[in-house]
Amino acid sequence: MAWQIDNSHSEIQFAVRHMMISKVRGVFPVFSGTVELDVENPAAASVDVTVDVASINTRDEQRDGHLKSPDFFDVEVYPEAHFRSTDVQVLDDTHASVTGNLTIRNVTKPITLDVEYQGMAKSPWGTYSAGFSATAKLNRRDWDLNWNQALETGGVLVSDEISLNIEVELVKQEEAVAE
Repeated sequence: MAWQIDNSHSEIQFAVRHMMISKVRGVFPVFSGTVELDVENPAAASVDVTVDVASINTRDEQRDGHLKSPDFFDVEVYPEAHFRSTDVQVLDDTHASVTGNLTIRNVTKPITLDVEYQGMAKSPWGTYSAGFSATAKLNRRDWDLNWNQALETGGVLVSDEISLNIEVELVKQEEAVAE
């Protein structure tokens, strides 16, 4: 059964240490995707998401411009990131591990998302929605996002570890009726 991501009720957020003393957070507000999900067999689920990397927003235009540049995402050459699941391990009634391939800058590496099912509800308009939260940590250098600057006091300007926090609301799509 196909479920569509409801962008107005979903978010892809990241956090990275800055100067080793604080965290900078940002979002990718433009993305799309589908999830094939059989609620009777969640281990058979598949996820396919495309992110418009140029939509990055850290609430600082200068920083966003640098992140879009060849030093980081190089959005002129690589405008999208893509995640496609390869395995779903159901851990209990509300938790799963979703492993998949994440492609950034034409580099594809596996990541695993820790996913928590938030529940399902019927909307006032008769549609069904399901909510999920997902987290992961990744090393940006695995995707050739290598730019950095050493600090006079020790350490670096931008940490290698990135924390992902994803909130997704899915809307169940109507099945086509065979004629």
